[in-house]
Amino acid sequence: MWRLLFICKRPKYKGMAENQLKEQQDDEIAEIGISDSQISTIVDAIDEGDKKAVNLALDSLDAVDTAVLLEKIGAEGRQALLENHSHQFDGDVFVEIDSDLRKKILESLSPKKVADYISELDSDDALDLLQNLDPIFQKDVLKKLSGRDREAIEEGLNFPEESAGRLMQREFVAIPEFWTVGKTIDYLREAAEDIPEDFSDIFVITPTYHVAGEIPLNRILRSQRSKKIAELVLDKITTIPASMDQEDVARIFKREGYASAPVIDDNERLIGVITIDDIIHVVHEEAEEDILRMGGLEKTDLYSAVLETAQARFSWLAINLITAIAASIVIGFFEATIAQIVALAILLPIVASMGGNAGTQTLTVTVRALATKAISSSNALRMIGKEIIVGLINGIIFAVIMGGIVWVWFGSPLLGGVIAAAMIINMITAGLFGICIPLALERLKIDPALASTVFLTTMTDVIGFFAFLGLAAWLLV
Repeated sequence: MWRLLFICKRPKYKGMAENQLKEQQDDEIAEIGISDSQISTIVDAIDEGDKKAVNLALDSLDAVDTAVLLEKIGAEGRQALLENHSHQFDGDVFVEIDSDLRKKILESLSPKKVADYISELDSDDALDLLQNLDPIFQKDVLKKLSGRDREAIEEGLNFPEESAGRLMQREFVAIPEFWTVGKTIDYLREAAEDIPEDFSDIFVITPTYHVAGEIPLNRILRSQRSKKIAELVLDKITTIPASMDQEDVARIFKREGYASAPVIDDNERLIGVITIDDIIHVVHEEAEEDILRMGGLEKTDLYSAVLETAQARFSWLAINLITAIAASIVIGFFEATIAQIVALAILLPIVASMGGNAGTQTLTVTVRALATKAISSSNALRMIGKEIIVGLINGIIFAVIMGGIVWVWFGSPLLGGVIAAAMIINMITAGLFGICIPLALERLKIDPALASTVFLTTMTDVIGFFAFLGLAAWLLV
């Protein structure tokens, strides 16, 4: 039957050219999620005050699409939705919204309304919504929660930020070793309201609540009811201390291929579970954080006010200005040389650009390797040596190319030789400092993603200018 169904569906693409097939598949992918035309239609309905049309549109959207809608419409349209249609939202919508925008939206609502949204969520998502709110507003929301929800969230807030304790879900299924398969199945049915809606693994615990192992749910369902849990093959699993950094948790999931993992307290007692969807969010957050920090930003400012955005970017731009002045001072030392040979001023940007780009390549790979623990003291020297050799090879190749171009361009083989030598020096410098700067910052407990770029640019500019102009002053003047 399945084969017949597959055959029936195949003619959809039969006879299509490869580019036509790709275009149709791209269109199908583009249809996933809310489209810009749908957003425009909803915005028009909001502007016209057509609440019925807005209600119908919101009813057709899932949580992710509703979150996209709230992110993309303007502040006035967003406020109108919150004032007139907040009853159509649920807590899952706010889980999907950008964290900075989410904070602004939630703090514009009443503490009671936010508490209602939070009470609908699993404990990990509830904590995620609440943890970044203003402390005073946060306390007001906590007061509106049930005693059980408040206790769980307050316990989570006691763990360090970006730790497994903040990440874990407190709803999980744990059974004692002495139960049978039949008793386990009966328990899952009877306790349906107290266990997670979706889970794939069951944790087996000792009488002291220590983790003895885990059993995939499908193994339970395939076993005889009389079979004891202790007689089944328990999968050994790495337990996650609640204080562990979320990046280290993500590395464990990647290495072991887990779908879920138990979280334990200081006494090694089971207190929660981390699932693969939590790890996907961690990977996304950490990757975004590294990208932003390499641009000198602490966080995304897409939804920040103009003055707030300008202020956040100002400090790093000021640091870059200082480093640019340092490079200009080096050029100033050779003012007389440049005045005699104008071609040097024309060729300076080429030396700086090649060194900067080569260094950025090395820097990007190194920062990523440090984040994933792929580089450490055991292989750092070998990696440094490799980058120096790579810089030398590329430096020689581009030196030959650029030296020849300059020779033909300005009719001076000696000038071509000067820029060729400077190119080799700066490419080696780029490779060396591109890896050494992040390694040094890591050793100093400074985030390499945040501070490496400005130092690297300074080194490649200063050394590149000094090498090029110094050689020119020595050989050409």
